[in-house]
Amino acid sequence: MRDGLPNWTTPSDWDDAYANGAYIENSGSYVEHWERASERFRDEMLAANRAELDLAYGDAQREKLDLFMPEGTPKGLFVFVHGGYWLSFDKSAWSHLAAGPIARGWAVAMPSYTLAPEARISTMTQQIGAAILYAATKVKGPIRIAGHSAGGHLVSRMMCADTPLSKEVQARLNHVISISGLHDLRPLLNTRMNDGLQLDLAEARAESAALREPLGGVNLTCWVGAEERPEFLRQNQLLTNIWTGLGVDTDAVEVPYKHHFNVIADLEEADSELTKLATDQVDD
Repeated sequence: MRDGLPNWTTPSDWDDAYANGAYIENSGSYVEHWERASERFRDEMLAANRAELDLAYGDAQREKLDLFMPEGTPKGLFVFVHGGYWLSFDKSAWSHLAAGPIARGWAVAMPSYTLAPEARISTMTQQIGAAILYAATKVKGPIRIAGHSAGGHLVSRMMCADTPLSKEVQARLNHVISISGLHDLRPLLNTRMNDGLQLDLAEARAESAALREPLGGVNLTCWVGAEERPEFLRQNQLLTNIWTGLGVDTDAVEVPYKHHFNVIADLEEADSELTKLATDQVDD
């Protein structure tokens, strides 16, 4: 038990359960690659006059998003929310992941949000809602949202019944993709990272999509690399299992040969299964 909080006994080491980099060969090289590729992509989009950077969707320092536009009229809006265990990264490391959806004719918004310990996870949920609401004023048409890891948690919260999204934007949202998402936050109470997250049991329950009622009319895909840590495989199945029983059209996908750091790379490619899933027609 940590600080009087309840202790879940499986797995025995929750810090190890969420330790991704320790189990990925050359894990330190990924961040450098992401940052270089993102900077190059932004430069190209700015040169083509198809990028707006650091658009403020709120008053906080990190309440900013980048918006990338396709050639011609967008088919709709795709929003990608970054991960980093709610403790690290910002939008600037992920710009290159907009390449696939843009090639298929979609506008792409990528928001930053205030990190812990400066903000609580409940505040981040509200910020991502505000970012989507703002981006929706810039781009017409259907809305699809995806997020990775902590971002997978944040986008799944957008399709909960207590979503911060307006009714109008809810009506435009038809598909959520949680990539390696965390949908039950209670195990995090037993990790050292909670020293920064400062979750208590009440907030962990309130911010866990798996413990919330879902919106109707929105499809959910939980997408994970088959080589990820067992806890991420469990969390991927968890939300689809629960929300299927509540009437949501769900799918759980485990992608062969992918781990936590390369499972998002397919968004760079227009013809990848992940990009097509994010941008093709969703049946009503």
